[in-house]
Amino acid sequence: MSTFSLEGKVALINGGSRGIGEAIAKGFAAHGARLILSSRKQEALDRAADEINAAGGSAVGIACHAGKLDQVDALFSRIKSEFGRLDVLVNNAATNPYFGPLLGASEEAFDKTFEVNCKGYFFMAQRAAAMMVEQQAGSIINIASVEGLTPSPMMGVYSMSKAAVVMLTKVLARELGAANVRANCICPGLTDTKFAAVLVNTPEIHDKYVQQSPMGRHAQPAEMVGAAIYLASDASSYTNGAIITCDGGMAV
Repeated sequence: MSTFSLEGKVALINGGSRGIGEAIAKGFAAHGARLILSSRKQEALDRAADEINAAGGSAVGIACHAGKLDQVDALFSRIKSEFGRLDVLVNNAATNPYFGPLLGASEEAFDKTFEVNCKGYFFMAQRAAAMMVEQQAGSIINIASVEGLTPSPMMGVYSMSKAAVVMLTKVLARELGAANVRANCICPGLTDTKFAAVLVNTPEIHDKYVQQSPMGRHAQPAEMVGAAIYLASDASSYTNGAIITCDGGMAV
């Protein structure tokens, strides 16, 4: 089991202050990783980091809007100066400001969705990869969605953005593999988070989803942690370009 250890690894979790990102952060900390948590709100990051530190882990929160390149550069400047390396990036921050048919989507909703879900992932991965290539080691984990594989009604713009994350993962895997930098993707199904609260708490939406899922239920954030630990650790040393669905079998 030592191959699943994250001792000595430095991990950045973008969108690490709540939901799936926070659950992954706590899982990484329990396996020995030193954590940098990022999201837009410093207060939320401080709360998450304080909980991890109080439990014996090591975490610091650094506010960063992943869609703003100047903030991304400032974040990585701090990582280089304060940690000296980066072993794992988890791209998890996401938004979905529009729920409706494609024909009704505004330019504002489209731009906001792709700024966070695609532009943010791209530049976070680009900056992280530069450090990892220099080290000749690293793991990039993109959190996409089952919606990026099989779209649901009223989720078209979000589904498009998550499909782009899947392709970004494959491109990174192709381009970085020779430098021993791996890129893989986790596609959660419906998960009980603040982000998905409207879907989970609206019976006609929730019930339709669970009826399509072989396991007949939605997920909890902690159920995404095992896949992330595997991809971050040396246990997945020959896993590159994988798309791992954690959706109860919905995409089967």
